[in-house]
Amino acid sequence: MTPEAPGRHRVLVVIPTYQEAGTIRTAVAGARAALPDADVLVVDDNSPDGTGDIADELAVIDPQVQVLHRPGKQGLGAAYKAAFAWALERNVDVVVQMDSDGSHDPADLPRLVAALGDVHGITDGGADLVLGSRWVPGGAVRDWPAWRRGLSMGGNLYVRLVLRLPVRDATGGYRAFRVGVLRATPLEEVSSAGYCFQVDLVLRAVQAGFRVREIPIVFRERTVGESKMSRAIVREALGRVTWWALTNRRASLRGTQVDPDGTTQGAGALYRRDSPSSAESGS
Repeated sequence: MTPEAPGRHRVLVVIPTYQEAGTIRTAVAGARAALPDADVLVVDDNSPDGTGDIADELAVIDPQVQVLHRPGKQGLGAAYKAAFAWALERNVDVVVQMDSDGSHDPADLPRLVAALGDVHGITDGGADLVLGSRWVPGGAVRDWPAWRRGLSMGGNLYVRLVLRLPVRDATGGYRAFRVGVLRATPLEEVSSAGYCFQVDLVLRAVQAGFRVREIPIVFRERTVGESKMSRAIVREALGRVTWWALTNRRASLRGTQVDPDGTTQGAGALYRRDSPSSAESGS
């Protein structure tokens, strides 16, 4: 990674890939242009289409691009856990998740990082975890079929109601963490594999008392390659969220909360949802 300049945050943008040969160049270029001082880590699951080889070529050209090769497809959650472990071994202040398929606009990266505030201290308006949200005012989804929009909105409503999470988009994958959130999360105990992994991390952050903030983003359906959404991913999310809700309900009768790994605690987080105007100003 590049040396840290005085007064700057060391930011790592994590881009997980599987079969993204048609989009990875654009994703990396967009991230590097939006945050020139940030490093990019491509996490590839041995893509048969050569995505990992393309990432290696980009890393040769640009020393701020790194590649983490994994032996095979093991799921989104496993890819991010490997990336987080990689980041925690290095002097990183902020970790950002970004999809490689063009759904996430790299131009939003500066807003996500800015919404964290001063990561070396506590400033008014700062957060520990910033979620790029499709479902807050100002957020939107482009080019999704009605069933996909309904699935996402319904799933997030279910999460919000049964887990009592003050978050409108817990399943989205465009987000920024202060590294302290990841250090406080027992990643080895996080077993969620698909999109449920995103809910898992938000739930743990809220229960640990971290400050969560949502800012609006526009999500665009991919135009190259195939979606990774599957029935198995939906089943996993529904099953795990329901189980967490049931275990937390029982624990609430005893005045405690249950983490996704089954441990109990009593904590709550400060939540903030931005309007479009406040998100643009970073306030």
